[in-house]
Amino acid sequence: MAASTGVIHYLQSSDAITHAVAWVLLAMSVASWCFLIVKSWVLLRAKRQGPRAVARFWQARSLAEGVAAMRDVDRERVFLPLAQAALAVEEAETSSAMLARVDRGERVLRALRGALQASQRRLEFGQVLLASVGSTAPFVGLLGTVWGIYHALGSIAASGQAMIENVAGPVGEALIMTAFGLVVAIPAVLAYNILGRLARQLSDDLDGFAHDLHALGSAPEASAANGAPVRADGQRGTLREGLRAEST
Repeated sequence: MAASTGVIHYLQSSDAITHAVAWVLLAMSVASWCFLIVKSWVLLRAKRQGPRAVARFWQARSLAEGVAAMRDVDRERVFLPLAQAALAVEEAETSSAMLARVDRGERVLRALRGALQASQRRLEFGQVLLASVGSTAPFVGLLGTVWGIYHALGSIAASGQAMIENVAGPVGEALIMTAFGLVVAIPAVLAYNILGRLARQLSDDLDGFAHDLHALGSAPEASAANGAPVRADGQRGTLREGLRAEST
């Protein structure tokens, strides 16, 4: 109760600059927490949906079927753009005889690279905000503390009562701004590290999926153009079987 009373008293007796610093710290805290909640939701959903979506894709018998299967699972649209890029290359090749003469592997590589970079940017979006809040909030709080100490010492000097009990109270209250800065910065730094680790894990999974798609898309026309190989019984196999056939 005494601590909260001290904070209220400090804010009530402080000037406009201290109020501005407090509002900046409050805005930084609200922004970082809002982003933390939304980003955690997106990354955790992508982490959970990604393996299921990729598994559904490889169980399909064609690229078009695989994309349709992924669309129902990958609601965050993290892995789906890569499969759509591979399908777009196949459809463009089917509709254009000129494109069919261009190296297939190169076209697949370019399409996958663009889709991969877009998905990775989406995973990393907003990390700069957390890093900025974590690195600058303590200094913003320190600015408020320095200004508060200056303001307090000026008031004490004007009153002519420079006794320790008259100095300790105002200076101690000014240190509240440094504490505010740390309270804002610490969650932002922790969130930056945790969410960054999740994003890197998903990025590694995306790299692996893109590599497999490139191997499948670069396959010879007889096995890759239609998506999956034909079994000995005349039935078409899955995309995973086509990938295994190409890797061997």
